[in-house]
Parts: sequence; C-alpha cells; structure tokens
Amino acid sequence: MDPVAPSVPSGGSRRRILGLAAALFAVTLLVHSRATFNAFVLFDDDVYLFDNPLVARGLSAEGLRWAFTEAHAANWHPLTWLSHMTDCELFGLRPGPHHLVSAVLHALNASILLLAFWSMTRVVWPSVLVAAMFALHPLRVESVAWASERKDVLSGLFFMLVLLAWPWYVRRPGPWRYALVAVLLALGLLSKPMLVTLPLLLVLIDVWPLGRLRVQPAPAPKRSGKAPAAAPTRGLAELIVEKLPLLGLAL
Repeated sequence: MDPVAPSVPSGGSRRRILGLAAALFAVTLLVHSRATFNAFVLFDDDVYLFDNPLVARGLSAEGLRWAFTEAHAANWHPLTWLSHMTDCELFGLRPGPHHLVSAVLHALNASILLLAFWSMTRVVWPSVLVAAMFALHPLRVESVAWASERKDVLSGLFFMLVLLAWPWYVRRPGPWRYALVAVLLALGLLSKPMLVTLPLLLVLIDVWPLGRLRVQPAPAPKRSGKAPAAAPTRGLAELIVEKLPLLGLAL
C-alpha cells in the first residue's frame, strides 16, 4: 500500500471519528470553562486590552491600519489584534467572554488535531490519545486562562488546519490544494510569528507518518528471490524544494 494513501475510510468510520472529535471538543471546553471566571491581569493584558485604546474601542479603520502597520508589545501579529478588537466590539472589556473565546479556540484546536492525526495515520485511539494529551495537559492552561495569549490559540487554529490540509494535498497534489496550505500558513503567521517553523515540521511529517521519503531499497536476499521493498515517492531534497514557497512566507 502506498504510504501516503491509506485505505479510504467508510462512512461509518468518518462518523465515528467526527463523533470522537465532537466529544473531545465538549470535554476540553468543559475543563477550561473555569477560565471564564478569571479577571484580566496586570501582565500584558493592560498593553493588549484595557490600556490599549485602539483595541479597547473595538473594530475601526484606524485600528485596522494600526494592526497591519505597527509592531506593538514586541510583536507584529495583526490578526491577533483584530481578534482582540472583535471581542471588544462584541463584549466590551468584560473578561469572561474574552476567556470563553480562547477556550472555544483551544477546544477546536484539539478536535482538529485529532482529525489531522487520523487523516495521516487512519488509526483511531492513538490519534485520540495524542489530541487529548494536547487538549488537557496543564501546560496548555496558560494559553486559555491568560487573555494576552490569544495569539497562541489563534495561531494554533491555523497550525492545526495546516496539519489537516497537508495530507489532503499530498494524496492529490494540485495548485489549489497547495495554495490552501499556503493561505492557512499565512494566516497563522499573521497571528503569531512562531509558525515560522511549520514548513520544516511538514518535512518531518512527510517522513512520518506520511512515508514520502525515498529510501534506498534493501538489497534482495541472494537465495530467497524476494524483491526489494518498494521505495516511497521523493528524495529529501525534493521534499524540501516542495516547501520553498512556504519557507518564503516564513522568511
């Protein structure tokens, strides 16, 4: 079987994995819902929100221009600023709804991660375990319970969507599918610069679990007459060249 083309899932298996993803979303949101009782803190939340008039007043043409043309709080992440502005437009400076949006984003990220791993491996319970560990690990609490870390859960959304879109492109390569990956990466970079490493992560994903790295076939046994193992599809240099447009975005 081609390493990059696992068996096509049946309708029943799709419904099963979607049901598990929905259950993980609900559990993750329930666990992190206590963050909605948190107040803002005097560490970055003032710079990002309640002492930042361009954000606190909500969506505006001036705020849009500022978000894309100015670096503030040691970051250039215009999509994150627009996310904060949207929250302020809808909820004002009440901290509970801001934290709730972050909790929903984190729960969504965990569900998409489950779907991405299942898409790449077609194994259910290991995919559930990986996604659940990401969803419920104590180190993820900060990103939900601290309003200023919206950049983390927002960029994480596009990170997970790239992981989901990449095997979709790999199994049926085409310019529009590649463009979707590039657009998702660009949106992630507009949310947090940390995603500059994602194109290199895709090379690792090509190696495993997608199995796209061409390796030298093992020499055939002298007496058994068995054929050498089939080689995967591309050499390492080809896999890297394929990522050059994505690396260009990161640069």
